[in-house]
This record gives sequence, C-alpha cells and structure tokens, in this order.
Amino acid sequence: MAYEVKDINLAKKGILRIEWAKNNMQVMNLIGERFTKEKPLKGIKISACLHVTTETAVLMEVLKKGGAEIALCASNPLSTQDDVAASLVKHLGISVFAIKGEDRKTYYRHIKSCLSIKPQITMDDGADLVSTIHQNIGIAKHQNFGLPWGGTEETTTGVIRLRALEREGKLKYPIIAVNDAQTKHLFDNRYGTGQSTLDGIIRATNRLIAGTNFVICGYGWCGKGVAMRAKGMGAKVIICETNPLRALEASLDGYVVMPLKEAVKIGDIFVTVTGNINVLRKEHFILMKDGAILANAGHFNVEIDIPSLEKMSREKRRMRDFVEEFILKNGKKIYLLGEGRLINLVSAEGHPAQVMDMSFANQALSVEYIVRNYRKLEKKVYPVPSEIDTRVASFKLKSLGIAIDRLTLEQKKYLSSWEAGT
Repeated sequence: MAYEVKDINLAKKGILRIEWAKNNMQVMNLIGERFTKEKPLKGIKISACLHVTTETAVLMEVLKKGGAEIALCASNPLSTQDDVAASLVKHLGISVFAIKGEDRKTYYRHIKSCLSIKPQITMDDGADLVSTIHQNIGIAKHQNFGLPWGGTEETTTGVIRLRALEREGKLKYPIIAVNDAQTKHLFDNRYGTGQSTLDGIIRATNRLIAGTNFVICGYGWCGKGVAMRAKGMGAKVIICETNPLRALEASLDGYVVMPLKEAVKIGDIFVTVTGNINVLRKEHFILMKDGAILANAGHFNVEIDIPSLEKMSREKRRMRDFVEEFILKNGKKIYLLGEGRLINLVSAEGHPAQVMDMSFANQALSVEYIVRNYRKLEKKVYPVPSEIDTRVASFKLKSLGIAIDRLTLEQKKYLSSWEAGT
C-alpha cells in the first residue's frame, strides 16, 4: 500500500525542507527547466529504490517535470524521512512505498509494490530493485511484466552486485553505473559520506571527536572522506585495509595504518565502510576497549557481525535514539549505532544537497540517455557517458560562479598529435 498522508502538518514540514534542498541544487534546477520544456521522459514509467530524503525529492520532481510517472520505495529501512514521503504524495502526487523503521518483510513488500507499475526504467541504490526483478523473472513473465529497458545504480555496493551478475551472464537488462561517474564518487562518496558520517555519529552520541582513536575500516573514496573529516575534527585516525595500494595511499596521506586486530585494542570509535561482510566480528569484539563505539557507513548492515555481538552479550539496552549498549559476559560494554545501518542516514540527514546535486544530475541525465539509446544498449553495466560527466561538472562550476580556462586550438592540436614533445 502506498504512503498515506494522515498528518497534513508533516507534509507541510516536508515541503519546506525540500524547498531548502532545492535552493542548494542549482544543477538539478537547470535540468528541471529543460525537462519542463522538452518532456524527454513523457510516458516513461520509473521505479526508484532510493533513500527517501529531501534531495531525492528534488530528483523525483525533476523526473516528473520531464513527463515521467514514478513510484518510489526506500533503499534502506531506516533512511526514510517521513515528512518528505508525505510531501511527495501530497504535493507532487508521486506514489511512495516507504516509512522509517519498516521491518524486512515490509521493506521487500514495498519494493514489489514499487515495481507494480511495470517500469521501463529502474533507479537503484544498492541494487535491491534489480535483484528483486532478477529473482522473480519467472513470475514477471507469467504476469506479462516485461523487463525494463534499462536502469541506473547509485552506489559502490550496488555496482559490485550488478557486475557480478554481468560476469555470470545473468544480467537481464543494461545498467548505467552512476556511482562510477567522476562527478559522483569524487565528490558524493568523499565529501558527502565524509561529512554526513561524522554528522550521524555526533548526533547519535554527542561525543567529542577530538582526541579519539578513530578507526576506519576501508580506504576507498568513502573511507577517504570519513578520514579527512575525522582528522579535521582532531581525531587520531587509524586506517585498516586489505588492499596494499590503498593502505600505501593512506600512509602517504598521513594516517596510521595497521591490522584490524591491533587497531581494535586501542580504538575508541570504529567506522566500517568497505561494502563487505563481517568486517568487525567476534575476534575483534573480544579485544575492544570498554566503551568502544561501532558505526557503519557501508550500504548494508552486514559489515558489523551483529548476531555474534548479541550472542556474546548478557544484556542489551537502548541508551538513547540510535545507540544500543551491549554488555558482554565479562562486563565490558560496546555501543552499536543505528542498528549497524548507514549511520549518516539513520541518525542524520544523509549527504548535503550541494553534493547530491551532482549525483542526482547524473541520475536524471542517465535516465534520459537510456530512453534515447536503449535499443542500442547490451545487457551490460555501462559507465556514465563522459559527455554527461563533463556537462554536470560544467553546470556545477557555473552554479558556483567559477570560470575556467579553455585550451587554444594550438594546444588542442598539440595534445592530439603523436609528435607532441618533439
């Protein structure tokens, strides 16, 4: 069942927050103006599985301006902002299947409801939408569902899942990996995740970051962003990695690098951001200091081995919103934030609008690209076309009032010649 607006004041609150986000998303506003005139998505049905935030609402509005019919569900049980969901239904007439705190059964029921419009395009954040379609292909054919023309994927985790499908020859329709656009991962993953993860930890705990031993598991673009912000707030940052190149990079960036089994002995706050399973597990919990705080900034709540933590504990208490205290059998206390889910969306508001402006611009323009080119696309995971990436960067610079130089004809000729340098 779609979201029902029972609290009009909630919807009013949401519309004001959406307006605030929109004021900081100038690239999306430019795209929205063009979409309003050209209607490139007229008659197109889009099923979107995304975090239901104010920034997502701006994306939904732009897609609707382009002529699309949209159904939206949450990509995480705890990431929905209920006032935004209410506003999307009440003020934009978009079907929303999401409520903050929904259980697993409801979460997947909502995904299937979102797909009931029989979309030509899917938009994913974690590949749960695509995964559901692939797991129910037989049912879909029986119901004359038909496969989508194409889709987009927002996250590193989702792209990993989709590339695995492609390698196994099981991917049933083309996907554009929005996550891999430079105007996405260089900014959203680094600056967005960095700021919003610290924001989520601070809102949940009200703890001082300065002076803490701040352990980050994973030094990809998201890990780099978290490390940058933690260091800026005075933390002593420790990086744990399995990739030699990333570990070397972290060391040269000025961070302490060590094995996790050593870091757990001295860490005060731990953040997992790897996309992998059971990064922090029983062998680590045993060695942790009394009062250690655990948070996850990866997409799924599998990076911290919560079942093992529960088995090791004699008591569990909810200390405050989004903070659970696990008292181990030896009396030691470990604190888990946000049920091990995305802390930046569970206890904070996710990425700032200015950075989501670029990520969602890639989403909107990639959807338009699929509509125009789906007949030529194979069942593969594609990068965002370079011209879209460049256009988004140019729009962003324009919105910031920043001008840059251009190559002269002589310089272009020089760089394109094999005789360059002679």
